[in-house]
Amino acid sequence: MAKDLKISYLLDFYGDMLTETQREAVDAYYNQDMSLSEIAGDRDISRQGVRDSIKRAEQQLLEMEERLGLARRFQDMQSTLAVICDCALNIQELNAQGGAVPEIDENAARILAYAQEIADRD
Repeated sequence: MAKDLKISYLLDFYGDMLTETQREAVDAYYNQDMSLSEIAGDRDISRQGVRDSIKRAEQQLLEMEERLGLARRFQDMQSTLAVICDCALNIQELNAQGGAVPEIDENAARILAYAQEIADRD
């Protein structure tokens, strides 16, 4: 079974919507890098049972992302915040070159601080 790291990422967003068994199996397989055989041995079920559980969970995670789009929106927000930070830094640099108006520098610093604060929230 080829591992898709997107599943690990989606598990962070939607893991609580899976059953405990599914969540633990997906976490063990993707985040702890355990083999199907190792997971089966720990849970005293067949390797095929583990595989089926993981496959069902993967499908559920992908469907939840398709419907809700939380992971995509989060990535979009992070990208937008990075652009805002870059623009604020650029404003500060241009202001320093052109005579350094204190209000411009202060406002750019506030924009940068707010954007970084939002980006750092988990």
